[in-house]
Amino acid sequence: MFERFTEDARRVVVLAQEDARMLNDHHIGTEHLLLAFCTHGHALSGTLRAHGLEASDLRARIARHGGGLDPEALRTLGIDLDAVREATEEAFGEGALDAPPGRRGRPTGHIPFTPKAKKALELSLRHAVRLKQKQIRSGHILLGVLHDEDFLAVRLATEAGVDVPGLRADITRLLTAEAA
Repeated sequence: MFERFTEDARRVVVLAQEDARMLNDHHIGTEHLLLAFCTHGHALSGTLRAHGLEASDLRARIARHGGGLDPEALRTLGIDLDAVREATEEAFGEGALDAPPGRRGRPTGHIPFTPKAKKALELSLRHAVRLKQKQIRSGHILLGVLHDEDFLAVRLATEAGVDVPGLRADITRLLTAEAA
């Protein structure tokens, strides 16, 4: 599949790995792919900003998310992640919940994709095929990242007040205009 990626699409994947590393995350999730679009002067970052998605806000939301801990799921169990984080950091220091023991600090080497990030990349191919385009461009990756409400990227964008269906429609218009 990666052989069908344009240079720009490949660059997004590399930048997502860099962003995951900068956040001390030991995986590349949909949130890191979305962050790569918001940062690094990507052509679609203006569209994301127009929809209310700013790189600094998204980065902070990712950091607050807790390295894979799902605040919404924990809340259904009666657990307040912010309170747990505060108490943990008081006892063990800042960032104590950010990485599992033995995996603290900046990750090195290969950082694996989460299953949902892999799914988002697979969906980018489907979006390219749906739009009758032979190559997978960065916009197709963004559509894949924003495709499923279960993806953390979509949940974070929604939290930020983004109209995700409207954003997907704008990206689709841009992709079809580029192809014309």
